[in-house]
Amino acid sequence: MKISTKWLFSALLGAAVNLATAHAGELRVGIECTSFPFNYRDANGNYAGYDVDVANEIGQRLGDKVEFVCQKWDGMIPALLANKFDLVVASMGITEERQKKIDFSRPYRISVGRFVAPTGAKLALFKPDGTLDPEAFKSIKVGLQRSTTYDDWLKAKMPNANVMRYDTVEALFLDIKAGRVDTIMTNPMKAHDAFLSKPEGAGFGFVGPEISDDKLFGAGAGVGLRKGNEVLLAKIDKAIAGMTDDGSLDRFSKKYFPFPIYPRDWKPATTN
Repeated sequence: MKISTKWLFSALLGAAVNLATAHAGELRVGIECTSFPFNYRDANGNYAGYDVDVANEIGQRLGDKVEFVCQKWDGMIPALLANKFDLVVASMGITEERQKKIDFSRPYRISVGRFVAPTGAKLALFKPDGTLDPEAFKSIKVGLQRSTTYDDWLKAKMPNANVMRYDTVEALFLDIKAGRVDTIMTNPMKAHDAFLSKPEGAGFGFVGPEISDDKLFGAGAGVGLRKGNEVLLAKIDKAIAGMTDDGSLDRFSKKYFPFPIYPRDWKPATTN
């Protein structure tokens, strides 16, 4: 069958238009759906959390409807690359390793970590100078959520630690409560809202200082998207800058935390 040049050109042009407008009017956003208080379903089945508020505000400012897609954490980037959704708004830290695969917006949330343990355990995880004490990790089990920046950080800082890895942060809280691990390392905001501030968190507390590491934790949490979407990325950056300047991020932060969790001064998505 002979195909005319005119027909072929029209078909290719149509395909290009479809690709260019694939996100027009709607943004599919990948979240875990189980990560309280960042992204989860409330008692009525509605999406809620700091990430959800940020994603919805971005959609409103871009004039796009937001559709949330639930995805397990360790498959989040592969699912984004497979076009299962357009954005990741799931408190994903901006790290060098992740930036090799996807692009990130400016940060909309700070990235720090802390250890949690029973208050009576008296774990001396840190030396007086603030560095980790290798001796302290020889006889304890540390719980982490797999494929997170906390997992990467402990591998780099304490490669011989006895680590138990979990699919969800909620499983961390269950196992430290049950005594199956001696301490956990996680997001202090998450630990406060989902565990330490609740009855089941009685008798537990933070151990050692707040930990920050731009190289391994990243410059903060940003919106992740596939490479090659510079126009969309610029729009999201502008939206986040506006949300910082007009107090929207502060308002979202205060809904869930007694302390600010957003960057006070918005900055580029860099790990340098």
